[in-house]
Amino acid sequence: MSPQNNHLQRPPAAVLYADELAKLKQNDNAPCPPGWQLSLPAARAFILGDEAQNISRKVVISPSAVERMLVTLATGRGLMLVGEPGTAKSLLSELLATAISGDAGLTIQGGASTTEDQIKYGWNYALLINHGPSTEALVPAPLYQGMRDGKIVRFEEITRTPLEVQDCLLGMLSDRVMTVPELTGEASQLYAREGFNIIATANTRDRGVNEMSAALKRRFDFETVFPIMDFAQELELVASASARLLAHSGIPHKVPDAVLELLVRTFRDLRANGEKKTSMDTLTAIMSTAEAVNVAHAVGVRAWFLANRAGSLPTWWNVLPEPSSKITKKNSRASAPLLRTACRHT
Repeated sequence: MSPQNNHLQRPPAAVLYADELAKLKQNDNAPCPPGWQLSLPAARAFILGDEAQNISRKVVISPSAVERMLVTLATGRGLMLVGEPGTAKSLLSELLATAISGDAGLTIQGGASTTEDQIKYGWNYALLINHGPSTEALVPAPLYQGMRDGKIVRFEEITRTPLEVQDCLLGMLSDRVMTVPELTGEASQLYAREGFNIIATANTRDRGVNEMSAALKRRFDFETVFPIMDFAQELELVASASARLLAHSGIPHKVPDAVLELLVRTFRDLRANGEKKTSMDTLTAIMSTAEAVNVAHAVGVRAWFLANRAGSLPTWWNVLPEPSSKITKKNSRASAPLLRTACRHT
């Protein structure tokens, strides 16, 4: 990452891994699908890592799932990533878009207030009033830009978007054309260039909020992103991700291994997906890997900026966010022995 980008709070994947992308592109001798920056093997290596080329692994997921996603996008089908909150769906969509298009900046954030002009295009009303509808007055939104430039468009939390807004994607996914009725001539029809596609994400916890129409579902291939089932892999991910965040925060210490192990085991038990069953009750809330990374980061921040020391076992429980604290109160009797035992070994 270049020095001018060191102060970005969250550099995009295209900036963070620019050197890796350049290396993969330089060494890529396999055929690329039309409009793609990398071949499928190179895109897979970018996401899953490649020791031979010194490419880091960026997400914990099965190689077969990544290959299915890449093949889906190469065939021109839209890709829908579904799963529980905190399973790295957004990160995965960003990595896929970066590998295919070179950047992942064309992103639509779904929500109750999302409107069609935020997805397709809007207007510069000063130019519109003075000169009427024209390409100069048109303000392209992510979908318009993706079709025009042949790039991947990401649609986050699509099921939180009103149904009538979701269905504006139908024509773009089937006929690959966007009609602009305000314009005339060739400008009234925007045809998608090679490389354009849509990657959408949806949380299974949002099912029923704004259920997708059957017509829209048929235009996507669905891929479920599961939580990390292997304890060692999850612990390694939490350790590396929290260390990166702490370094970015200017903290010279990493979170001790004992704290990370207790944190990951507790979260796995709380979401009832651990390797061993405990006396804790199954919770309705999701204590995800992403949340574990946030808590580990908070442990280091609290210890360094409040006490000028490294994080420790007795204090990590204090940095749990308030919703998590409320969730775990009903399990406090069951979890207290676990915490006391851990603290004795500090």
